[in-house]
Amino acid sequence: MEFCRFCEIIAGRIAADIVLEDDHTIAFLDMRPLFPGHTLLVPRRHIETLDDLPDDLLQPLFTSARRLSIAVRTAVDAHGTFVAINNKVSQSVPHVHVHIVPRRRRDGLRGFFWPRHSYDDEVHRIRTAAAIRRALDVV
Repeated sequence: MEFCRFCEIIAGRIAADIVLEDDHTIAFLDMRPLFPGHTLLVPRRHIETLDDLPDDLLQPLFTSARRLSIAVRTAVDAHGTFVAINNKVSQSVPHVHVHIVPRRRRDGLRGFFWPRHSYDDEVHRIRTAAAIRRALDVV
């Protein structure tokens, strides 16, 4: 297998702001968020695309996605979330991953032209990750 940034994060060889870990999935803040709180959810096992995802991982992956959708929205006080999977086209890392993006009315996202909005600083990023972890405790 070629180098996979997400497998390296899962193995602990690349640092990431982890917000959720269980037997089948791990989630962490996106390094280039659309908005603060933008989270990536991946299966622990290296699987390139949604098409390749085995049936035994569908339920764990989407249960975690649902929990994160609620937690991210709660943690950053968003109006809702956008949940998406790129499948080959626009898939920047060849490891299936679910984007959980907080959304607010009139947040400026139109169609698929989405400028990125980073964290104010490292403290903002760390506090956002902690808020998502706390929100997951009640989901």
